[in-house]
Amino acid sequence: MKKGLPYMQPGRVIGLLGGSFDPAHEGHAHISREALKRFALDELWWLVSPGNPLKARGPAPMGQRMARARAVMDHPRVRISDFEMRAGTRYTAQTLRALTRACPGVRFVWLMGADNLAQFDQWQDWRWIMDHVPVGVLARPGQRIAARNAKAADIYRYARLRGFESRLLAHGPAPRWCFVNVPMVDVSSSDIRAKGQWATRDAKGA
Repeated sequence: MKKGLPYMQPGRVIGLLGGSFDPAHEGHAHISREALKRFALDELWWLVSPGNPLKARGPAPMGQRMARARAVMDHPRVRISDFEMRAGTRYTAQTLRALTRACPGVRFVWLMGADNLAQFDQWQDWRWIMDHVPVGVLARPGQRIAARNAKAADIYRYARLRGFESRLLAHGPAPRWCFVNVPMVDVSSSDIRAKGQWATRDAKGA
């Protein structure tokens, strides 16, 4: 075990879905099940982050968010992880470097929504991510325009796989990315918080 991670056999294909999960909901679970199928993943890990560097306000306590994530995502091939907190990483590129060191030979795939792709060029070391880790982009039907206009999509247009090639995403060198449309569950963490359906506790109660 390294920083809370199990031993992973080299060659395994692991999808990584990062975020604050504040709170986790069925939409996260749904796209996780879709990603397992579309990208032929052996496993998928939810990386529950200590906080999003692009957001000024912090999320609910880690313990509360981890417990909610485990309750929402009950699947034999999905793990809920606090690796970023254990490793002390704050940015995605840092996390990916730490994971590749901890799990040599494992094939990681970074997963994101089309909304993330649209502002991906604002992420720290985003080009390093594209150059070193295959990226799977999941979106609602109709989001192709935003994705097509993304700076990252334009620069790495040559490295894009077509939708019917999605199962090959992890089986080739980066840069390598694929955009797939998936039916979406109409729910978001921000809506849940706005409706008062996510009562946070202080650190003592986490």
